[in-house]
Amino acid sequence: MSFMRILVVEDDSEAANYMVKAFREAGHVADHVGDGLEGYARARDESYDVLVVDRMLPKLDGLSLIGGLRAQKIETPTLILSALGQVDDRVKGLRAGGDDYLAKPYAFSELLARVEALARRKQPGSGEETVYRVNGLELDRLAHKLTRDGKEIQLQPREFRLLEYLMKHAGQVVTRTMLLENVWDYHFDPQTNVIDVHISRLRSKIDKGFDPPLLQTIRGAGYMIRDGSR
Repeated sequence: MSFMRILVVEDDSEAANYMVKAFREAGHVADHVGDGLEGYARARDESYDVLVVDRMLPKLDGLSLIGGLRAQKIETPTLILSALGQVDDRVKGLRAGGDDYLAKPYAFSELLARVEALARRKQPGSGEETVYRVNGLELDRLAHKLTRDGKEIQLQPREFRLLEYLMKHAGQVVTRTMLLENVWDYHFDPQTNVIDVHISRLRSKIDKGFDPPLLQTIRGAGYMIRDGSR
């Protein structure tokens, strides 16, 4: 499936770092906060596909965090992680607004599968497009497939994420900082050439041999996917 934005709310820094690293290695974007109040604020103010929330958190416990979000009509799919794994504990978690509950210790492969399942469950009713189309270029997020004029194009995972973000914002200028924060998931010197390298590779795959060129560099501003006739 396409990459997800995941927020990990966990006060155990070692456990959180392990999760974040593993999510990123699986091709997803993962952020971490260490207490319930900050987790609530981030989940309320930013857009995430899935939340992974520890039940026992400082400042605001996990169940209160989730209940507060649901009271604000924020329905981001949420998986509760907890050392409390009895039936009554799981029932309380689900009734508080959690969508899934996983007891510690856990296998990361199971956690990843559950998070991906929550993201898929969200998609049909979310109103978010699963296929982006621009002038013969078609990107299917769920099938992880790209074609142009019916010809399939193979992309590396980072290239796919980069193009997905650009196509999601087709017709809009996307800055280097936006790409670093949303595709690479870190704050970095905007002058780094990592973006230029990936843009060059992507352009050679989606524009070479096709007409019109779709991937435009907007000098001094960023990049844009647009119809070459504009």
